Amino acid sequence: MTEPLLELRGLRKSFGGLVVTDGVSLDLRQGEIHALIGPNGAGKTTLIHQISGTLAPDAGVILFAGRDFTRLSMAKRARAGLARSFQITSIVPAFSALENAALAVQARSGSSFRFFGRANGETALNDQAMEALAEVGLERRAGVPAATLSHGEKRQLELAIALAMRPRVLLLDEPLAGTGAEEAERLMRILGDLRARFGILLIEHDMPAVFALADRISVLAQGRLIATGTPGEIRANAVVRDAYLGEEA
Repeated sequence: MTEPLLELRGLRKSFGGLVVTDGVSLDLRQGEIHALIGPNGAGKTTLIHQISGTLAPDAGVILFAGRDFTRLSMAKRARAGLARSFQITSIVPAFSALENAALAVQARSGSSFRFFGRANGETALNDQAMEALAEVGLERRAGVPAATLSHGEKRQLELAIALAMRPRVLLLDEPLAGTGAEEAERLMRILGDLRARFGILLIEHDMPAVFALADRISVLAQGRLIATGTPGEIRANAVVRDAYLGEEA
């Protein structure tokens, strides 16, 4: 079995007297989708904040490719290969789809920020941005202002922005949120195609999507990890059914 790309050991975070993540330990391997599920308020997004560097844990260790990332800045984590998409889209509405993706390439490469052949030196930047758009099926929408994209296309663009960072791990916080059935199906196909190249830690409330996509599922409840297993094992887990899945199992 390959070594984990990402490993969490005993992560704990509290705000005042409220413990939001309570000794969470899990790992993510190359080529798998590891879904993180649980009721609202379980601590899922707070956990992602700690992995990405938005929040510092009060205790515990974060290892990425064997390296201790626990106190590393968010920017350094991103450049090392941790790319995150957010529960609420974080695109720049006035920029085109290509410009949004190029921002991510620029952040990774340190290039000056000029677009569309305004400087010959930026051709590589725009080429890499276009590659990221093509990976999510948005190459024909490259010149369209992001504000005019459909909700599903904005989700695709956010994924392209993450891919433009040349990541090893994708941290995806509810990528299907607010999408219709056709948009969700398209995004699921994209994620399925990407799984072979990355480790993907997926937070998602769409349970049919989770059970269709995930290789492993971890369940958080009240800040604690109560189960980890294959989709079949999680469906059959009585504690998980009582705590979260209910009739959905």
